[in-house]
Amino acid sequence: MTTTEGVESRSLGLDLQQPESILALLLDGQLRALNTVSSAFPQIVEAAARLAACVRGGGTIAYAAAGSSALMTMADGLELPGTFGIPVARVKCLIAGGAASLSDLAGSTEDDAEQGARDVGAAGLGRGDCLIGVSASGTTPYTLGALRAAARAGASTVGVANNSGAELLEAADIAILLPTPPELISGSTRMGAATAQKAALNLMSTLMAVELGHVHDGHMVNLRADNAKLNKRASRIVADIGGCDEVTSQQLLSRSQGSVKHAILMAAGVSDARSADDLLRQHQGKLRKALASVERG
Repeated sequence: MTTTEGVESRSLGLDLQQPESILALLLDGQLRALNTVSSAFPQIVEAAARLAACVRGGGTIAYAAAGSSALMTMADGLELPGTFGIPVARVKCLIAGGAASLSDLAGSTEDDAEQGARDVGAAGLGRGDCLIGVSASGTTPYTLGALRAAARAGASTVGVANNSGAELLEAADIAILLPTPPELISGSTRMGAATAQKAALNLMSTLMAVELGHVHDGHMVNLRADNAKLNKRASRIVADIGGCDEVTSQQLLSRSQGSVKHAILMAAGVSDARSADDLLRQHQGKLRKALASVERG
C-alpha cells in the first residue's frame, strides 16, 4: 500500500470525538504534510531555475494533473500572469477532463493516458518548454501520459508526487518528492497531500520570478495592474522603491503604460520609457541591476 492510501493510527474513533478535537487532528495532519516540503528544497531550486530559463527563452510553462492536484496547479499557474507578468499565452494548465472538470471532478478522466498525450500535442509543447506533472499517488495515467508526451516532444519535465519511488518521479527530469504522511481521512489527498503540493508549486514559481528579476525587496515589480486594487498596489510599489509620492508614481505609471519597472527607473532619473526598456534589456529584466547602473551614472 502506498503512503497516500495508508491509514493514520490517530483516525481510530475519529468520528466519535468532539468537533474541536476532530478539527485539531485534521489541522495537525495539514501541518505535518506541509512540513515535508522543506525536504524537497534542492529539487525545487533546480526546478525554479529550469522554469526561469524556459521563460527567458520564450518558452511555455505547462502544468498537467487530475482531480485535486489539478486544482492546485491551476491555483499556481493562473496567478502567474497577474502576479509576475508572465504572458497568458505562455502558461497552460492541462486538466484531466478539460473545462468540464471545473464543475465536476469526475474520477474516470484521470485514467486516460492517451488524452494526456493529446492535450500536450494540442498545447504545442516542445523544445524550450517545461511541463510540471503533479499527482499525489505519482501513478495517475493522465498525468503520466502528458509528462511522457512532453518529454518525447523535447520539453523539460518536472514531476511532483507524494509517494517515494512513484512512476511519475522516475519519468521526470526533476523529481520533487513530498513525503506526506497518511491522511486522517485515508486516501483523501485533497487534504495534506494537496496542501504540500500547493506550497511546493508556490515556492517554485515564486523562486522562478525572483530569478527572473520580477521581485524586488519583496515587491512584485512585474505585476499586471488590471484592476483598481492592483493599480493602487503598483502605485505604492513605484512610490516605495522610486522614492516619490503617489501622485508622481501615478504619473510615471501612465507614462510607462502601466509598467512598474519602467516607472521606477524613470523615478530614478531615466528620461523615458523607451530608455528604461533599453536599460532593462541590458540587465536581463533585473530592476536592481538596472537601478545600480543609473546610480553609477
